[in-house]
Amino acid sequence: MTAMSLERARTLIALFLTLCLLTFAIACGGGDDDDDDEEEGPATSTTTATKYAPSGNEGSISGTVAFQGTAPEAKPISMDADAACGAANSNPMAEDVVVKDGKVQNVFVYVKDGKLDGNKTVDSFTFDPPAEAKVLDQKGCQYTPHIIGIQTGQKLSVTNSDQTTHNVNVQGNNNPKFNQSQTAGQAPIEKTFARAETLIPVKCNQHPWMKSYVGVVKHPFYGVSGPDGRFEIKGLPAGTYTLVAWHERFGEKTQSVTVGAKESKQQDFSFAGGGTADSLSGGSLEVLPALELPMLGKH
Repeated sequence: MTAMSLERARTLIALFLTLCLLTFAIACGGGDDDDDDEEEGPATSTTTATKYAPSGNEGSISGTVAFQGTAPEAKPISMDADAACGAANSNPMAEDVVVKDGKVQNVFVYVKDGKLDGNKTVDSFTFDPPAEAKVLDQKGCQYTPHIIGIQTGQKLSVTNSDQTTHNVNVQGNNNPKFNQSQTAGQAPIEKTFARAETLIPVKCNQHPWMKSYVGVVKHPFYGVSGPDGRFEIKGLPAGTYTLVAWHERFGEKTQSVTVGAKESKQQDFSFAGGGTADSLSGGSLEVLPALELPMLGKH
């Protein structure tokens, strides 16, 4: 081997050893960073919520949702595309606006947050979900009820009472989406929601006029206004709450309400139109953050 070749070989060996040392140093440095990350994880503490135990001094909130001014007229639905729908529903009307005698139906009213007596917040507690499933039926080629409330972990049972095939399309943002066909007489579709979300739209791909909304909360403190505009929320511990009334066309209203021990509190809402909650982008209508915290008892 010539002197020049020997020198070149030594140079290559030196470069190779240098690269090996650099690689080893980088690998060791990366390992130190990973160790730091692992040490930071356990340092982050999480608050464990306490299961709420009723005291017997709980109160309630009830009220009426009114409409001021001239309400939009309900619109008829054409079901000519499916003869079975027309046979099952002789006078179908849209349910996005239902106002009778100045009272608004299908308003979802729920406790968003609050502070209880004794300086405890509502996120200090949890409630077990009810064992009874909430039923969303497809009858007369419309979802019944139009607005439904449910607790996280509670079973939703979707049934088909029609003599035609429906397609249950639930497009949540905080919860898994599902899109499933359901033929006449088929067994119920059963689902649960792990996270609060208000409100999740439910559609039918077979019949585009069909629409419903599911309000998912982590507690039982919600209600839906009936044909007379009335709603009621029971079992509230004494405290001050943020109460939200949501409507798919009129938007939402928020009020603060204080409930004393065993008090039956009256709290009314009113809408005047002009809201466009239904025009919000995205699959789920997140009008307000939906109790992403362990409330007394998921939007």
